[in-house]
Amino acid sequence: MSDDAGAVRVREAACACRRFVVRCEGEPVRVSVCHCLDCQRRTGSAFGVQARFARDRVHGIEAGTSFVRKGDSGGSIHFRFCSGCGSTVAWEPDGLPDFVVVAMGAFADPSFLAPVISIYESRQHAWLKLEGEIDHHE
Repeated sequence: MSDDAGAVRVREAACACRRFVVRCEGEPVRVSVCHCLDCQRRTGSAFGVQARFARDRVHGIEAGTSFVRKGDSGGSIHFRFCSGCGSTVAWEPDGLPDFVVVAMGAFADPSFLAPVISIYESRQHAWLKLEGEIDHHE
């Protein structure tokens, strides 16, 4: 989204202590909910919510400490987190080299765009019901 002067909106995502800040230009390509068990472990919640941005629109990711793990798909994911507070702010899936994924909660913006897709729903908690215009995938 741009304002009247044509400036591109810049969003900041930060860790809990605000030492690791990532700046994202423009709108995300996609916002999604993931119910995989690794996202549940990573967030300490019932699911993860993330915004995918084109790599060239994300700045500051290299400041985070990196942790690599294999995803359910078998590919590696490079997580970037704060070495001070431990918050995961962003990650880079090997299978999506042109994108950076940013944890939606790191934006601390209740008006952030709603998710358009929900994945790994076979691992979704039974009490959770996502409503609205969202694609559902097992």
